[in-house]
Amino acid sequence: MADKVFRFLFKYPPLMFQQGDFAWGLSRPVLVAVAVAAALAILALLTYRGVSASDRARDRIVLVGLRLAALAVLLFCLFRPALILKAAVPQQNFLGVLVDDSRSMSIADLDGQTRSAFIQQQLTGPNARLLAALSQRFVIRFFRFSSSSDRVASAADLTFGGTSTRLAPALDRARDELSGLPLAGLVMVSDGADTSDAAIDETLASLKARSIPVFTVGVGQERFAHDVQVTRVETPRTVLKGTALVVDVVLSQTGYGGQTVPLTVEDDGRIVSTQQVTLPPDGESATVKVRFTANEAGARTFRFTVPTQPGEQVTQNNARDALIQINDRAEKVLYYEGEPRPEYKFVRKGVKGDTNLQVVSMDRTAENKYYRQDVTNPDELLGGFPKTREELFAYRGLILGSVEAASFTPEQLRMIADFVNKRGGGLLMLGGRRSFAEGGWAGTPVGDVLPVVLENANAKYFSELFQAHPTRAGATFPITQVAGDEKASSAKWNQMAPISSVNPIRAAKPGATVLLTGVDGRKQDQIVLAYQRYGRGKAIALPVQDTWLWQMDPKTPITDTTHAMFWRRLIRWLVDGVPEQVNVSTTADRVEPGEAVTLSAEVLDAAYAEVNDSRVVARVTSPSGKISEVPVEWTVTKDGAYRATFTPEEAGIYDVKVTAARDQKDLGTAGLHLRVSAGDAEYFDAGMRAPLLTRIAEDTGGRFFTPANAASLPEAISYSGRGVTVVEERELWDMPALFLALVGLIAAEWSYRRMRGLA
Repeated sequence: MADKVFRFLFKYPPLMFQQGDFAWGLSRPVLVAVAVAAALAILALLTYRGVSASDRARDRIVLVGLRLAALAVLLFCLFRPALILKAAVPQQNFLGVLVDDSRSMSIADLDGQTRSAFIQQQLTGPNARLLAALSQRFVIRFFRFSSSSDRVASAADLTFGGTSTRLAPALDRARDELSGLPLAGLVMVSDGADTSDAAIDETLASLKARSIPVFTVGVGQERFAHDVQVTRVETPRTVLKGTALVVDVVLSQTGYGGQTVPLTVEDDGRIVSTQQVTLPPDGESATVKVRFTANEAGARTFRFTVPTQPGEQVTQNNARDALIQINDRAEKVLYYEGEPRPEYKFVRKGVKGDTNLQVVSMDRTAENKYYRQDVTNPDELLGGFPKTREELFAYRGLILGSVEAASFTPEQLRMIADFVNKRGGGLLMLGGRRSFAEGGWAGTPVGDVLPVVLENANAKYFSELFQAHPTRAGATFPITQVAGDEKASSAKWNQMAPISSVNPIRAAKPGATVLLTGVDGRKQDQIVLAYQRYGRGKAIALPVQDTWLWQMDPKTPITDTTHAMFWRRLIRWLVDGVPEQVNVSTTADRVEPGEAVTLSAEVLDAAYAEVNDSRVVARVTSPSGKISEVPVEWTVTKDGAYRATFTPEEAGIYDVKVTAARDQKDLGTAGLHLRVSAGDAEYFDAGMRAPLLTRIAEDTGGRFFTPANAASLPEAISYSGRGVTVVEERELWDMPALFLALVGLIAAEWSYRRMRGLA
């Protein structure tokens, strides 16, 4: 409507004024007319000299102003203003029309019609007005795009079944295909829901450099009126069998704020968890903590689902899948205790039934005498604490009990620090009279690794009982959440027995996170559990000497397993994410059939130094059982880094195992699972992305349209000045707006004179 009114008043649509250059049709007769107009202006001023002095000055000003304004309009017309435009020569220019062929175009979100309805109505069939208008002016070349881009004979060939949308490759394909031809521009019809990770900047810069404008037509709603979406699920890629997981699930919605819905977790179709969730206010997101246990080994697909709600416009985004590799193996941990004490016994007892943990323990009973348990062979730790990196780095976690720093050599202290920093292992230091500052660890390489600040030692080893409580971070942390939810967990901590410490730790380092604290008899805060990432690994501090009281306190029921559960979770977390000598990863754990997959491998020796001269092979097993070997080559740019690419063709779960060897010696094997299936990213955040489409248009010199104003598209392309053009001059002196302004000014002057009695 606004465009029609503008065209009526000013003869031409707004885009002509935006794209044209303003000029004056000056000539000798026009100059004479200017002189006459100037004389009339002077006469107008003299006319009002006759107004009596008793009349107010305001009347003179108003009347002179109205007459001068009318003369200015007349003078503007006499100067013969004009628009200079570059118009495309009909049928002498090509126009690339790129149409989104992805599944999101089938979403019905505008008056009950699908987004593809605009394409079917305007670009296909004998009654397609937009296609007819474009075809009259340009030679049309159609392209369809989703995960790839192809030339098509017409828009009628589209199926709207593509599983992804990639805007940049589509523009690149059309640009290259039409290079060398007189090109008026490109038209892109899409909802703009780009699902690729690639940046579009380089593509837009190339189009701008070649003076190829892109005119975008955005279809669909920018925001749905009724929709619930599982926006994101954050899960680890690998966990140990039996691990209790706390997963962050992000939900967003519009139209259902405050309603309660069930959130279900399924393990390959079997429900493992269900909880009620209150949806956040419209347009906001909420993070939900979902708890379940990974009990089945292998590559497991977990689905997180919210049931479809009444009136939802998009139902395909109510679920998210996550592939988790659940390993059924024993993780090896070295526990070194410097003196016999109850904590040693109860820690071992707590993890005894966990078949996925092998806690190799070494208790110093006298000088150079050790009591060893759960060793793999008789020679393991026979000479005491490991003396070489290869021996220490064979473990994935290290627990140091009440043992002084002076019992280690300087090289062993550096080894322990490198165990965390370079090997990526987990270090846990327990409280005791020979731990932390009391054990002389301050100022050592290990002291630098710890997440807490070691102050002056407590010479008297004074200890007293205090209650442990979770911090804000600890309330939701998997290790310290000892009940079904935050409220129940907090209540459980209040019921647990008091514990004691001879290591007064008051401050954590800047990058550390405190999970448990207590207040001692002096009313001072005592850190009970803290951790930090350090290099490739993690360091944990538990400056408590008697967590066994959580089990042996007289008030604790004999059936209470909180102590054992805490220690199992703590040691599992200690070894979680610890790298191997050979590690392999991909940029995504889900790809589409036919999409290339890049494998990145890291190869290290037994001392965890990078290896560049190993032979690395990836053994890929398809869902049907077909096995293929893919060479993995050193990247040259980074030590120990190898890379390979393969293309899966079958849908299903691929098993990938990467083996590295050097000098006929096996360095290790790493594996991962890859899910190959049609993607569902089209349905997430599927609102029409007007900002992206507007940016594409503006950065290339085009314009952004919607179905409401797409009728102006042919004219906008014709006057964009690209391709084979001719210069057109459009006169503006006879615009209806000027005539109406002149009549209005004269009528206003006459009316004012009558009103003031000056007629």
